[in-house]
Amino acid sequence: MRSTFKFLAVLVLIAPFTGIANSALAQGIFGHWNPIMHEDSEERGPGPFAGDYAGLPINQAARTRAETWQASLLTLPEHQCKPHPSTYGFRGVGNLFIWQELDPVSLQEISIGTHIRWQAQRRTIWMDGREHPDAMAPHSWQGFSTGHWEGDTLVVRTTHLKAGWMRRNGLAFSDQAVMTERFIPHGDKITHIYMIEDPVYLDGIFFKSNGFDRRELTTMAAYPCRSATEVPREAGDVPHYLPGESPYSVDFAQLYGIPEEAGQGGGNTMRPEYMHYVREWRLENLTREERYGDGISPIIRD
Repeated sequence: MRSTFKFLAVLVLIAPFTGIANSALAQGIFGHWNPIMHEDSEERGPGPFAGDYAGLPINQAARTRAETWQASLLTLPEHQCKPHPSTYGFRGVGNLFIWQELDPVSLQEISIGTHIRWQAQRRTIWMDGREHPDAMAPHSWQGFSTGHWEGDTLVVRTTHLKAGWMRRNGLAFSDQAVMTERFIPHGDKITHIYMIEDPVYLDGIFFKSNGFDRRELTTMAAYPCRSATEVPREAGDVPHYLPGESPYSVDFAQLYGIPEEAGQGGGNTMRPEYMHYVREWRLENLTREERYGDGISPIIRD
């Protein structure tokens, strides 16, 4: 009986420290990080080509919305200071800081915070087992996130997101999107993988990965943003295309010499075997210069 009491006493004493033990497995993700810029570099800098939706599991609703988009939309004051939503922010250019919050009494892990300097994207990932709020709770740019550890990997689920964007060329996520992430440490690097489901704009799972390099210290200064009148317009004038007016899809296809449907995205364009169809189409649609000139388009070379 005495040994039983001793065993229970030990359990009581060590229980408050289980949170520390779990988080200690994942110290590799905490600290300062810089994004690795060469992966999908156009997403981090100038942005993708308008009309380029290739390889993405979008549906017709997403395509129709994207084809109304004009880049001049970003000159409107109400669009100038929008932060990236958490569905896109980790693909941006800002330095990243990840830290941990513990209960001051029990030392149990309460939350993990992330802060991306560009547009001050601050996010809380709750680690204390709380439930997600109901459907009527407010939505935000960063959403409501809960997480747990799988070994040294942080797994996060995010709901209650505002409608955001999957690419900066008009492709959007709805406010019904749900994101699952994994932060995987590899010494002085992190691999960040995220998967998004959206019943409004996706026919499949949107999947992307990002990389980060550790830094000893990064600058995390404030990021003030003030909107301004960049282009004078009449009140209510919003840059847009009506259905069927956008030239971007045709321009993109002609620029790269691919069938227009290839740039329109959809689950079929995600498959490796789709490239065989594109090569066959190119061979059947070579221009005179490609057929008799200096060479053949690189897209059909092995």
